[in-house]
Amino acid sequence: MKKKKILIVCLVIVLLTISSIITYSIYRQNLKDKEEQKRQEVLKEKRKKAAEKKKDEELKKQEEEKKKVDEENKEKENAIKSNKAIDDYPPLNETDGEKEVIGTSDKGYTIYKRNGITYIDGIMIVNKSYGLPEDYYPKNAHADAANKTNTCNSCINEVAYNAFNDMKRDASAIGLNIYIQSGYRPYSSQKTIYNRYVARDGKNAADTYSARPGHSEHQSGLCFDLNSISDSFANTNEGKWVNENAYLYGFIIRFPKGKQNYTGYKYESWHLRYVGKELATKLYNNGDWLSLEEYFGISSEYED
Repeated sequence: MKKKKILIVCLVIVLLTISSIITYSIYRQNLKDKEEQKRQEVLKEKRKKAAEKKKDEELKKQEEEKKKVDEENKEKENAIKSNKAIDDYPPLNETDGEKEVIGTSDKGYTIYKRNGITYIDGIMIVNKSYGLPEDYYPKNAHADAANKTNTCNSCINEVAYNAFNDMKRDASAIGLNIYIQSGYRPYSSQKTIYNRYVARDGKNAADTYSARPGHSEHQSGLCFDLNSISDSFANTNEGKWVNENAYLYGFIIRFPKGKQNYTGYKYESWHLRYVGKELATKLYNNGDWLSLEEYFGISSEYED
């Protein structure tokens, strides 16, 4: 009996020892796990900081590269501006024919016609109040506009066309791409386009963004639409550059933002008209564009 008790005591001692060993082993393993977890967290934090540092360095590098490119482009633009003389982009000659005075503008300018074409101070006027003869087409165009029945992007007045090519080249030098999307349109083509818009949106709506036949500047051969004929053009790099630099080449934003009460048309950032650099600079107005109607003091309203 005594031996049996001793055996039981020994067995208990063994079991307790084993239990202690297991408990200690679990404790040690937990410590190791916590240490490993902490080590992994430290490594993760280091990697995160390293990644953030690398990202910051890349962003800084990109910003520096962008700043360098912007500075180079600014230098190119300043060089372009300094090299553009008023004589490089002169106003155009009036058409032949006897001068017929038809009135005086609100700002005292004489309004006159030659062969049915309206002029003020040597500048051809085409808007809702003053139209062009149905058979008119630009005689001094880069490409022959006679007998054209559809849009012709190269049938632009030669002086204006060359000025555009200068502008296109300078824009390309700083990574921008501008091109003529819609140029000269004969009377018949404008009639088709206008009637299509009237059928779609109604006459009142169409008159806010499309000219009636005989009243479109596109028939003059002195204007064109650039790139995307869309409001989104104003927010593109090309649109922003054109807005700030077109005047250097003798072009104006024909229908400026916020000037619908003067022009009769909604803002068209893509629609350029050649008038020569001297007048274009005045209308640019340090970035706050004036319309021809506003500058000369004339209306742009259809009779009906």
